[in-house]
Amino acid sequence: MQITNTILMIRPVAFRMNEQTAVNNYFQEDIDIKNQTINTRAQKEFDDFVSVLRDRGVNVIVVDDRKETDTPDSIFPNNWVSFHANGTVVVYPMFAENRRKERREDVFDILEEKGFRIDNIVDYTSAEKEGVFLEGTGSILKDRVNQKAYCALSERAHEELFIEFCEDFDCFPVIFTANQTVDGQRLPIYHTNVMMAMAETFAVICLDTIDDKKERKNVTEHLKKDGKEIITITEKQMHHFAGNMLQVYGAKDKRFMVMSSAAYHSLREDQISAIKKHCDIIHSSLETIETCGGGSARCMMAEVFLPKA
Repeated sequence: MQITNTILMIRPVAFRMNEQTAVNNYFQEDIDIKNQTINTRAQKEFDDFVSVLRDRGVNVIVVDDRKETDTPDSIFPNNWVSFHANGTVVVYPMFAENRRKERREDVFDILEEKGFRIDNIVDYTSAEKEGVFLEGTGSILKDRVNQKAYCALSERAHEELFIEFCEDFDCFPVIFTANQTVDGQRLPIYHTNVMMAMAETFAVICLDTIDDKKERKNVTEHLKKDGKEIITITEKQMHHFAGNMLQVYGAKDKRFMVMSSAAYHSLREDQISAIKKHCDIIHSSLETIETCGGGSARCMMAEVFLPKA
């Protein structure tokens, strides 16, 4: 299955702008308010978002972050872990040293207590010693049905390790570079999932970020070949996190495309209509999280595909 009804979310206790990730996450902005206020606002946005999802029948498993680890980006668990339908958990190497403290084995115990089965753990974190990183479903966009994986290369997504992942999980790699304009320069976008979202029957993508015409053509051909409707967004919309979406299903297997309110309001009517041909839309305000964290709705949700025990 491409999508799931169950997602893991980490409720923040020390959310703020992470100076270690800001060096190559150009979506982050500094806010001139106290960190305690930033965290309080982020908690409110988080709780409202969870409520909106649960109201639609999405199974949200919430785990509280721990104060003692001081992990400002813990709200984005999809970067350090992924949960697969064959009972495998994958743990990933992280670019920022303070993000490595987000990795928690007790999360696996919590999922097992909820009735999920974990048979195997694949751990790529030793790559950190070589300065090699691959930040989970931030870096890897899987088309599970067609056994493909898309990856925009960056400091947080190294080609060799991505290919190793694809070999381990029997996926065909679709590799490209996605850039954004920063102070007049074209620089790599830090995560694939801010410029592209993969749903069952469609994909939302900012093709303008793929400067190499051959790479752009290759990505487009793979999506078309697999029967995906391509819904394009602009770079400006991408900066409102219109690429950072996730499709889930809720009560009675109803499909939803989940995004932030900023992303939703950046879309044109024709783009909204194109998405609604496939599924309904859920959106929630994540302004503080987006501004300080440089991530949005999709980054906050770690999909759980694990089998039931």
